[in-house]
Amino acid sequence: MDLSALHTFRVAACDLNGQMRGKRVPPSYASKLDKGAVRMPFSALNVDLWGADIDGSPLVFESGDADGVLRPTGRGPVPVPWLDTATALVPMCLYHDDGTPFAGDPRHALSAVLDRYAERGWSVVAATELEFTLLDASGDQPQAPINPVTGRRLQDEAVLSMAEMDAFDAFFTDLYDGCTAMGIPAQTAISESGIGQFEINLNHQDALRCADDTWLFKGLTRGLARKHGFTATFMAKPYAEDAGNGMHVHFSVIDADGQNIFDDGGAEGTELLRSAVAGCLAAMPGSTLIFAPHGNSYTRLVPGAHAPTGASWAYENRTAALRIPGGAPAARRIEHRVAGGDINPYLMLAAVLGAALLGIEDALQPPAPISGNAYEVADLPQLAPDWSSAISAFETDRLVARIFPADLIRYMAMTKRQEIARFAERPPESHWLSYLESV
Repeated sequence: MDLSALHTFRVAACDLNGQMRGKRVPPSYASKLDKGAVRMPFSALNVDLWGADIDGSPLVFESGDADGVLRPTGRGPVPVPWLDTATALVPMCLYHDDGTPFAGDPRHALSAVLDRYAERGWSVVAATELEFTLLDASGDQPQAPINPVTGRRLQDEAVLSMAEMDAFDAFFTDLYDGCTAMGIPAQTAISESGIGQFEINLNHQDALRCADDTWLFKGLTRGLARKHGFTATFMAKPYAEDAGNGMHVHFSVIDADGQNIFDDGGAEGTELLRSAVAGCLAAMPGSTLIFAPHGNSYTRLVPGAHAPTGASWAYENRTAALRIPGGAPAARRIEHRVAGGDINPYLMLAAVLGAALLGIEDALQPPAPISGNAYEVADLPQLAPDWSSAISAFETDRLVARIFPADLIRYMAMTKRQEIARFAERPPESHWLSYLESV
């Protein structure tokens, strides 16, 4: 895409809540983005859900609210299909003037984890499955959307319904076209079990590119839904009594010879797979805040609601937190099923992949895989039960401290405590509006 031919274009990095923070710039900036032409306060990536500075943050008054330098990620410009005016977005990362990555940038956190795999001669291949809900947000409470074909409001679940997919064909056609234009590898789309709920899978690819695409896909989906007259939300639980939105991730690890290190030629997988599973299980309770970063997230994490609350693993069992899918041994992989749709994809993948690598480094061994319904298995290690507990666990967990920079852990905890305080000042019935299109 020729940025110099545009009226303006956007540059943006990802904040701790997964929101885009950046600037609109003239085409004259196109040739100097990699020279540090765009500066932005470090504090901008560590604001709360509404974009407010964090009280007491060392990034604000204590340091004079200093600027960092935005530099392109290497992805290059992508079109912005949800806008009527032709423009582009250039994904960026935030650095110090000396070129040091800013520790509060979520993309850098994932890059650092992947660098540790690269030191072993390994690379990670990952794919995400994203659930979202289409709804009508014009009233005091979220409502099911109007069926564009019948003109009537959706009333019932319609799992795998082709009729419901067809009803929203214009939106999904634009969504697939947008993915093609942005280079996002969208695969299958299905109607899910919630009212107005759908899922789209992104194809397996390099893990950092997977996180980039997941971040961009969420922005694309929300933007195109607005263009079609309704709202798309990745809230973990849009309706109290309906299905929640999850975001599963599949990953495998490839060695220098192009071989999957989880593949032993059979159904069980290698010792390295089991060590990776053990690491994911060990880090899961302390990482709850990454998988459930908002107050609304915890309305999804309830037993028996297809959202794992206990740290377990199994072969071909969708009630377990970690599932080892069947199929060809060469494609042996781990499916991590805990995260909600409201996560930051960079932090989520850093937590999952960092935990798996710790399990391998420490040669951990998992317990026996479960069978049957994981919700009926007693004595499983549990995820943090609520938002406040998750923050405290994230701050103090020894495995989390081996995955994430100390500064990011501190910024994340401060951000989430401020959000708890600010939500406490707002009527509970209005909380959904804050989450609707921001997560």
